[in-house]
Amino acid sequence: MDYQLAIENAPDTIPGGTGILLLHPSTGETDRIDTDFLKADTDNFLVISTRTTAREVKQKLDHYDVDETKAEILDTLSIERGYSRRSTDNVHYVSSPDDLDGILEITERFLEETDGKRRISLDSITEMAYYADEGDVRDLIQDVLDMLDEHDAVGLFHLSKGVHDEVQVEQFLGMFDAVVDLDRDGNVSADF
Repeated sequence: MDYQLAIENAPDTIPGGTGILLLHPSTGETDRIDTDFLKADTDNFLVISTRTTAREVKQKLDHYDVDETKAEILDTLSIERGYSRRSTDNVHYVSSPDDLDGILEITERFLEETDGKRRISLDSITEMAYYADEGDVRDLIQDVLDMLDEHDAVGLFHLSKGVHDEVQVEQFLGMFDAVVDLDRDGNVSADF
């Protein structure tokens, strides 16, 4: 199954199973790319947020007119910050960004329990690697990429290039079929 892609300088469509690495500067404004990715040609999507709380994700979706009825959110920060949270049908919580097993379990459940065209946004690998061992994070990313392939879904994975050294960036680059690179001035280049 093909998915429309609304990212400048990228192909108009991508096949199911595609994982896209979004490289961006640490101060880069990725919301536009992220929400354009989630808006187009989607029946259900999951936002795995290791950088902002579910409330902030909802505000972003609302601001960019993304249909929240299609959204599930995995908040990895609220509990760690001391907010008591109870999961609902469309908002899930794990204890912290290094609860990789919990993140994987909720991602797998989302893909198994939803139908149609599904997208996943993971924002961000960088925050996850700040909390957890980078090798374990790479294993988790590979597991999610395998699930995208198995379930004919697509994903966008954020990585802040200014925070990781060149070797670390190269290791993540090697895992993805497609790379979208956002520079400090907001210019987008893509390699598919």
